[in-house]
Amino acid sequence: MSGLLAGKRLLVTGVITDQSIAFSVAKIAQEQGATVVLTGFGRLSLVERIAKRLPAEAPVIELDVTNAGHLAGLAGKVQSTVDGLDGVVHSIAFAPQSCLGGGFLDAPWEDVSNAIQVSAYSYKALAMACMPLMKSGSSLVGLTFDATKAWPVYDWMGVAKASLESVNRYLALHLGHQGIRSNLVSAGPLRTMAARSIPGFEQFEESWTARAPLGWSLTDQEPAARAVAALLSDWFPATTGEVVHVDGGYHALGA
Repeated sequence: MSGLLAGKRLLVTGVITDQSIAFSVAKIAQEQGATVVLTGFGRLSLVERIAKRLPAEAPVIELDVTNAGHLAGLAGKVQSTVDGLDGVVHSIAFAPQSCLGGGFLDAPWEDVSNAIQVSAYSYKALAMACMPLMKSGSSLVGLTFDATKAWPVYDWMGVAKASLESVNRYLALHLGHQGIRSNLVSAGPLRTMAARSIPGFEQFEESWTARAPLGWSLTDQEPAARAVAALLSDWFPATTGEVVHVDGGYHALGA
């Protein structure tokens, strides 16, 4: 078998529709020779239907990253399909509506804490749940949206993404001695289901497509997915704690 990820065993979270970045990651990973296992939350039957659209149907495991029982049992369920993991993809984020769309000053702590737990703390929780199956050379990759700036309407999700980027650095610190890498891909705005759930998110779109030096497609998940695949591969053996921008270069510009 040939390919960038030949022989790799990967766990990919966050596949909701075939428009999600996670779906593109799973598709490219399979095309590059990997064996893929998916996780789903909520409407599991929907994720199972989407899994059938991959080049090879992938098994789906139920995972609520706020459920301690799900996390404790994850390694065992994964091991029933593959005998270990070489990579884990974290594509999970959520914030209650009170935390988005301009409600920054009014959002209650209960909602904010939920956003941070699901969108940031879960990266560490997922990593630790999968640790029994990982060995030196394995790779963790998460997805973020540029958290170095305050964006209109993004509000507490922006804070959660900043937390995620910090969690990434600390995972790099604490897992490095085991030879396990942790990196993030910061994608530009895409018209995914997650983006559509953020009131006013379309405010980003016009300026991004107009100003990104390389241009930017709002409907093409493949560039971000390819970056994830590259970080999962053996081609970045000494890179960890990094945030790789896949946004057409927009992050490099001034206001």
